[in-house]
This record gives sequence, structure tokens and C-alpha cells, in this order.
Amino acid sequence: MGSISPEQLSFWYQACGTQLVLYGRNWLDAALAEDVVQEVFVRLMGQRTEIRDVRAWLFRAVRNGAISHLRRQKRRKKHDQRIATQQQNWFEPHPDDLIDAQMAQTILESLPPRQREIVMLRIWSQMTFKEMAGLVDLPLSTVHDHYRTALAQIKSKMELSSCKTKKT
Repeated sequence: MGSISPEQLSFWYQACGTQLVLYGRNWLDAALAEDVVQEVFVRLMGQRTEIRDVRAWLFRAVRNGAISHLRRQKRRKKHDQRIATQQQNWFEPHPDDLIDAQMAQTILESLPPRQREIVMLRIWSQMTFKEMAGLVDLPLSTVHDHYRTALAQIKSKMELSSCKTKKT
């Protein structure tokens, strides 16, 4: 059997679209329910076999899509919580290191996000300033300024931390 015609698709969307979104809101907020309904109509467009009761199929598909979305959300939330509780160290400390690994990580985390990103791209990814400028969509001079400012802040904070450590 062939796929559903554009006219049939339009008919079913006009006839059931609002009801399907409302039904989807049993599980999801309005925007997500609309997304699920759109996904269901895209799937309906691609159906290669004839559906005997399109209306029932649509409602079942919205229900299944909403529940699947909730499951994905729950898994994602559980994963994010697990990651948050397992703060990973960026550096592995070694007894002969000249700097404290935890202090270096703390200082990097204290930088503004854009500066931290640029420092990490430059040092760990060994990107050129031109490559970084293209990646972060900033002028080359701005990237260089962010990098220079970040290094000055890192140096200042490390010196300050070093002074505090020597006093104790």
C-alpha cells in the first residue's frame, strides 16, 4: 500500500491536531506536546501500510510518543544528577607537580565561560587563534584579548594562592 496523501494528512491534522495536543498535555507541557504531535504526523506521512483506524493510531502514537519523551527526560535527569555528584577532576595530581591540581581546576572554573573555553581550546586542543575565532564566532583580536586576559587572571590567582599557602 502507498503512503498517505497530502490531502488525507491535512484532513487528519485539521480533524485531530488540537485534540491530540490536548491529549499529549496529559504528560507534557504545551510546547512538547505540540512537538510530539508533529513527530506523529511525520511518522504518519511515512507509513507504507494502510492504517485501518487512523484516528485511533494517531492517539496511540501521541500517547506512546509522550511516554517515550518522559522516559528520555527521566534518564537524562538521572544521568545529569549522577554526573553532578561525581565531580571529575580535570587534572591528575602528582606529588612532584609545581602547582596544586585542585587549585588549577578551581581557578579555571572561576573564569568567565568564554575565557575558560578559549584557554582550554588553546592549551588542551592546541588550536590556533584563527581556528578558535572561527569556532567561537568572534574576531581574532577579541579571541586574543580573551586569552591574554584569562592568562593574566590565572597568573594573579595562582600567585595569590601561592602567597596564602606560604604564609600558613
